[in-house]
Amino acid sequence: MSAVRAAQVAPDDAVAVRLPARTDTVDRYLETVYCIAAEGETVRPSRIADWLAVSAPTVSVALQRLARDGWIEVAADRSVTLTDAGAAAAADIVRRHRLLERWLTDVLHFDWAQADIEAHSLAGGVSDDVLARLDASMNHPATCPHGNAIPGRTPPYGDLIALPDLEPEVVATVQRISEVAEQEAPQLLRQLADQEVSTGTLVRLSHAGGGPGTVAVCVGSRTISLSTATARRIWVEVLQEPATT
Repeated sequence: MSAVRAAQVAPDDAVAVRLPARTDTVDRYLETVYCIAAEGETVRPSRIADWLAVSAPTVSVALQRLARDGWIEVAADRSVTLTDAGAAAAADIVRRHRLLERWLTDVLHFDWAQADIEAHSLAGGVSDDVLARLDASMNHPATCPHGNAIPGRTPPYGDLIALPDLEPEVVATVQRISEVAEQEAPQLLRQLADQEVSTGTLVRLSHAGGGPGTVAVCVGSRTISLSTATARRIWVEVLQEPATT
């Protein structure tokens, strides 16, 4: 029985098994597992290694410790899932980061990429009380600046599709930039900012299309070219179907 489950089933007069104190490394791994899973991917050690830019052996050792301490479970196929305790801790970590990002962009006017960096630096030093007051001062936002939901809150959009899957000339609203892009391709955040593309921006794909491996995206009166791989990190909500004749 894992430490988590043992604690859950311990009788009232028994000493419940306590999880070890979290370290920065534990937090990084829990956040990574949470974010990869939130993108609909199966979480595997190789994916974690790519995300954190560390070696496979380093990940293997870390996962063994996390499993031993009750934060994660590793299946026979090497897929990784969070335990109940791990999921709760990860949600708290992600919530703190996304609220700080929102404050840094909305109040202090940092750009997306810099806000992400600063949020990582600040997260461990901001008390729960300060975070709660920041949250209240912003009227409890539902998403981070990139449209990813703050854990425990419902994002203000419906079904989303990846930008390249949008039918030509169908108008859609950019609602979310993938957490994968935020982590692995910060240059995308800067590129989108330079092109004045953010959450809430109206876009459509041009009938003309782009070159091989690219899509032509109409933003207002401008047309920009994005690689298909990059565009798949942008999620949109259909706003208006093309007119029929």
